[in-house]
Amino acid sequence: MRSVECGMRNCHERSLAARRSPLHSALRIPHSALGWLALLALVTAPGPMMAQQWPVHSMDRPRPPVVDPGPERPPVPPPSDAVVLIDGKDLSQWRSQDGTPAKWIVRDGYAEVAAGTGPIITRRDFGDVQLHVEWAAPVPPTGESQDRGNSGIFLLTHYEIQVLDSYHNDTYADGQAGAVYGQTPPLVNASRPPGQWQTYDIVFHRPRFAPDGTVRDSARVTVLHNGVIVQDNTIITGWTVHGRPAHYQAHPDRLPLLLQDHGHPVRYRDIWIRDLKE
Repeated sequence: MRSVECGMRNCHERSLAARRSPLHSALRIPHSALGWLALLALVTAPGPMMAQQWPVHSMDRPRPPVVDPGPERPPVPPPSDAVVLIDGKDLSQWRSQDGTPAKWIVRDGYAEVAAGTGPIITRRDFGDVQLHVEWAAPVPPTGESQDRGNSGIFLLTHYEIQVLDSYHNDTYADGQAGAVYGQTPPLVNASRPPGQWQTYDIVFHRPRFAPDGTVRDSARVTVLHNGVIVQDNTIITGWTVHGRPAHYQAHPDRLPLLLQDHGHPVRYRDIWIRDLKE
């Protein structure tokens, strides 16, 4: 979870108008029946899903249903036009928050969070992107709720997709693996056990701001967790913050990607990214 503002979180309808059908006369539906039909339509018609219907981090919010995503799969080569960010050999594409070289551990084909060294940030900036991330929670698992295999992927440095060991680990719905942290829970919990490699495939469209800094278009994100869709063109309501409703602040169109140090030795491998035409 968390907030870039506080050290990456270690500090973070519709109404219906009744219309008379042109078939009404031909069908000779009684007026009283029409009233019941209108009432039924009012009750059952789908309305737009509104963000923040629940208090942030509410433990009363229903948990997503659990889906078995199947066994872990070996990595596949990235597309030819992708920028490879983690190949398991070095962290040359990354830096620490203070600009010094990234201090996470690289070994055996993956990078591991070195607790207390802080987040790592890409040396390049990105806007609209397709992003592939593979990660694994620590084994054996320790802790519970948010204190178990916790990290995060911050798109444009400000918008977090939660990384968490959510396998048989209860926590608030908007903080589970695959959540837009503090905003939108995943549609399902598609987590694998700790120690197994998991995948996120993310399509992200950045927010658009007017010249005066107001939001013209909100950011949107689609996420597949282990091949299962968990965010479907979800509206992001603002910067990731902890324990309070999100809000936007204007920022440049392109910013780095950030991986969070939340104190847990989460592993990452085979991260690649593609710019999307805007």
